[in-house]
Amino acid sequence: MARATSRRTVLGAAIAAAAGAGVLSSSAVAATAPQARKGAAPTSSARKGAGAIPFVDNRFWSTYTDWRSGTTAGTRAVAGSRPGVVIAAPAGRVDYTDPHTGKTAAWDYATWTSPVHRTRVPATELVASWNAYTPAGTWIQVDLRGHYSDGTVSPWFVMGRWAAGDGDIRRTSVDGQSDGKASIWTDTFSIDNAASGLRLATYQLRLRLHRKPGTGLTPTVRRLGAMASDVPDRFTVPASVPKLARELAVPRYSQNTHVGQYPEYDNGGEAWCSPTSSQMIIEYWGRKPSPVDLAWVNPAFDDPQVCHAARFTFDHQYNGCGNWPFNAAYAATYPEMNAVVTRLSSLADLETLVRAGIPAITSQSFLKEELTGAGYGTAGHLMTVIGFTAAGDVIANDPASPGNAAVRRVYRRREWENIWLRTKRYNASGNVSSGTGGVCYLYWPERPTAAQRKALEAFGIH
Repeated sequence: MARATSRRTVLGAAIAAAAGAGVLSSSAVAATAPQARKGAAPTSSARKGAGAIPFVDNRFWSTYTDWRSGTTAGTRAVAGSRPGVVIAAPAGRVDYTDPHTGKTAAWDYATWTSPVHRTRVPATELVASWNAYTPAGTWIQVDLRGHYSDGTVSPWFVMGRWAAGDGDIRRTSVDGQSDGKASIWTDTFSIDNAASGLRLATYQLRLRLHRKPGTGLTPTVRRLGAMASDVPDRFTVPASVPKLARELAVPRYSQNTHVGQYPEYDNGGEAWCSPTSSQMIIEYWGRKPSPVDLAWVNPAFDDPQVCHAARFTFDHQYNGCGNWPFNAAYAATYPEMNAVVTRLSSLADLETLVRAGIPAITSQSFLKEELTGAGYGTAGHLMTVIGFTAAGDVIANDPASPGNAAVRRVYRRREWENIWLRTKRYNASGNVSSGTGGVCYLYWPERPTAAQRKALEAFGIH
């Protein structure tokens, strides 16, 4: 908690200083966006398709052809109903010292590197996401290398070290990564000074698959990709016109039911908005942890699956459960589930998804008076959008509720759209702070309906 809070404070001060000097850049605002999501206890003080959204580019590798298109060193593509990439023969061995346990162990590894992808929009930010199976004795690392618009090339940045379990390594982001042009803020690549005009023009993603030496184990990565974007700086966004009245039957869970439970995972339920939201959508799609999966949870606790989600989305460096790609990766550990992190441009985009039966998890920050009926303000919060009223207002399952029965909320459309899509806002102290600019998680089954497939494809998600 202290580490993440301190970093958010420093970045917030930098934004305030830039605003005072009249040089507030989109990268300065964006730099705090990963920190404005933690899901801490709320306080009162505190495009119509990828081609039509001018500031978002989605590219995900998931087909057998995709996996065969990459450069391999010890990996191979596997076909089947869910193609992927696996270790064929290790390319080498590496000693890894886990910074969170201090333990050093040897691991065999192999790599897969994507082709160079040129973004449809030269980008100031990029968030990678992945879907993988990592049996005990295996883990993966996702790396990013970018080519800038000035012709220079970044180093390989670590976007995450991940395993579904926590018995081999502690899943973690990596702090302190910068080349003087861009930095990694938890899970987000961000250009340091977007006002300079520098942009990410192309990029590659690299997988490092690890397994215990002398075994035939392998992770299987079934989806890898990124959302690159150049979201315009804005305090307000254009209003969309309501076109849908529909509500999806999504389970309702409150994070506050779990206050004080398992404080080692970001102080317990008061900060569990992201995993609680993830669990709601996972169960909407008919998936759930087994009794064996939940055997570690205190049987006196209600909704033990929420505790499970918190533990297995927890980022040991960020010291929280709000790492966006880690939540998507967790959702994809369930049978035949897909998950990505992306951005959308309006509530009309969410209507397209809800119309097809796909709810979304959205990230937003707001003061108490900016969202009528919420009863709290927050520097960063995740909730699920499950539908729209006849008047076009947003129906959300808001985990920041006193109990499960109070989770379903109706929020005013104009207020909700603005707090979700803006990139700049004023915090409770009157200083300029960041907004997430339409970030959301999308989860869907391996065999979606034709309507669901069409809705996802409208945003470049296949």
